[in-house]
Amino acid sequence: MTSPARSLAHPQGWTTLEAVRTLAADWDRANGEEAFPAARVAALHEAGALAAFVDVSTPERTDALVDVLRAIGGADLSLGRVFEGHVNAAQLVSAYGDDAQRRTLAGDLEAGRVFGVWNTEPELGLSIGQEGDDRWRLQGRKSFATGAGHLDRILVTARDATGGKQLVLVPIAGETARADNSGWQVRGMRGTCSGLFDFSDMPVGPEALIGAPDVYETEPRFSAGAWRFTAVQLGAVEALVRHLRDHLVATGKGDDAIQRARFAACLTETRSAGLWVRRAAHLAETQASEAIPFVLMTRGLVEEAGLKTMEAAARSVGTASFFAGSRIDRITRDLGLYLRQPVPDQARDRAAAAWLEEDCWGDDRWW
Repeated sequence: MTSPARSLAHPQGWTTLEAVRTLAADWDRANGEEAFPAARVAALHEAGALAAFVDVSTPERTDALVDVLRAIGGADLSLGRVFEGHVNAAQLVSAYGDDAQRRTLAGDLEAGRVFGVWNTEPELGLSIGQEGDDRWRLQGRKSFATGAGHLDRILVTARDATGGKQLVLVPIAGETARADNSGWQVRGMRGTCSGLFDFSDMPVGPEALIGAPDVYETEPRFSAGAWRFTAVQLGAVEALVRHLRDHLVATGKGDDAIQRARFAACLTETRSAGLWVRRAAHLAETQASEAIPFVLMTRGLVEEAGLKTMEAAARSVGTASFFAGSRIDRITRDLGLYLRQPVPDQARDRAAAAWLEEDCWGDDRWW
C-alpha cells in the first residue's frame, strides 16, 4: 500500500507534491550554501519525490511533475537541475531497460539512490569496448557533469566499436577521486558541481547496457524532454515575481504607477509562460507529433519571462538586490546561467520554422 506521503492523489491526503511544496517554501526563505545540496536531495527522497515520477503516463501525474519541478526550481535552481536530471535518468532506464534493469531501478529509487544523465563530453569523448563475454570497459571523460562526485548512478552515452551511441548506467557512488570540479568557477548554479568526470578503465557488465545503440536520441522523447528544465526555470521566475511583489508591498513602491506597470509586465509574461510549460509537458509525455516544436517555443517564452523579470527586479529593488544574502541576487545569478541551456536561439528558430510549415498547437488548432 502506498503511504500517504508518497501518494500522488491530490488534493486528498498528504501528497508528494504537498510535501515538496512545504520543503520548498522553507528553502526559499534562505539561500543555503552554494554547494551540492545533499541534505535537500535527501529530503526529497523522504518526501517520496525521487521515486514518484518514473511513470507520468497520466495527465494527473504529468501535472504533479510540472508542479514539483516548479516548486523545487523556485527554492533552489541547483537542486532543481539535479532533480530534473534524476527524473530524466530514471525515465530513460524505465523506457529502454529490460525487466531486470527496471526491477533494479525500483530498488535503487526506494533506497534513495540519486541518478543523473551525462551526454556532454570533451573532444575525445567517452567510449566503450568489449573485452570478452559479458565484459566491457569505459575510456574517456564527460564534461558539464552535473553532480560529479555526488551522485550514485549515472546514465552516460558512450561510443561503441561501430560508432553507435550506447547508453550505459554506471554506479559511481564513492568514486569522488574521478571527479574534478575545480574548473566549475561560475557566478551561478555552483551547487550543481558540473565538472569533469573520468571513467577511464571502469569495467561494466551487461546489466549496465541500457537499450540498443542510439536509442538515447529517439524522438520525440529526446528533444521534447526539455520541457522538464523549462518547468524548473519557470519556478525560479515565479519566485522572483513573488519576491518582487513582497518588496513593492513592504516598501510602498507599489503605489507608484511605473512600478505597477513593470510588475504587471512580469506577471503576465510569467503566467503566460506557465501555460506553455504545462501544455508542453502534456504534449511531450503523450509523445504527440507537435511536442518538439511546442517545447522548443516554450523554451524561448520562459527565457523571455526570466530576462524581463530579472531586469525588473534589479530596477525596482535597486542595490539591495545585488547583495550576496539576497534571494533575488541568488535566483538571478543561478537563472542567468541556467537559461543558457544549449542553443536557445536555434531552438526558437526551429520552432518558428515548424509553425510556418503547420500549426503546432496540437488538437486545438487556432488558424
